[in-house]
Amino acid sequence: MQKPKPPSKMFLDIVGELKSIIKEEGIITGGKLPSERELAERLQAGRSTIREALRSLELLGLIETRRGEGTFLADFKKHQLVEVLAAFIMQQPDSISDVQKTRRIHEKAAIVSVCKDSALHTLPVWESLLAKIELDGEILREDVIREMIVATGNRLSLKIWFLLKQYSKVPFDKMTGVSEKDIVKSLLENLHQGTEEKTLEAYSEWIELVEGERGEKEE
Repeated sequence: MQKPKPPSKMFLDIVGELKSIIKEEGIITGGKLPSERELAERLQAGRSTIREALRSLELLGLIETRRGEGTFLADFKKHQLVEVLAAFIMQQPDSISDVQKTRRIHEKAAIVSVCKDSALHTLPVWESLLAKIELDGEILREDVIREMIVATGNRLSLKIWFLLKQYSKVPFDKMTGVSEKDIVKSLLENLHQGTEEKTLEAYSEWIELVEGERGEKEE
């Protein structure tokens, strides 16, 4: 009998497994994804967890839900924002600093929004992230920032951040290192408690380390 997944890891696991299903089953742009009920059965997870994972992917622009029809794989390349930002970067090679600053504006705004709203800073996702970093000793950097913006429900901010992240070339796709563990835990703990000032302090310390890796790589 297959052991159920620990609740603390379930949300992050579901997002990863959904992406695997899309890839393995060759679901193309416009293709329909399995229903919530089918996904819950296949992934052995509650429908509320499946719904939260789908919402996260929808906010990223990776899928779209059509009322009465189901959930479909979206074409994120259709967004004109991609072309606008790409043109800005290409025309102004020295604009990387502006990209970095703009990305951080979105990240800090998400922190402030979450901390000021008790319904947001008490979401179970923060406990899930904390449990994951405690259990595994590391966590994907992007998961931390992305979930903060997802929590705010600001779809536009998330799409802009996703693009800025790519153009700024900051290594968010890496797992947190040993030197980051305590800082990230402090960030998540304070975020969960809604202590804005301490969360921003931990964020600034952490992001300086992460962006520092990009500088080292260029040298």
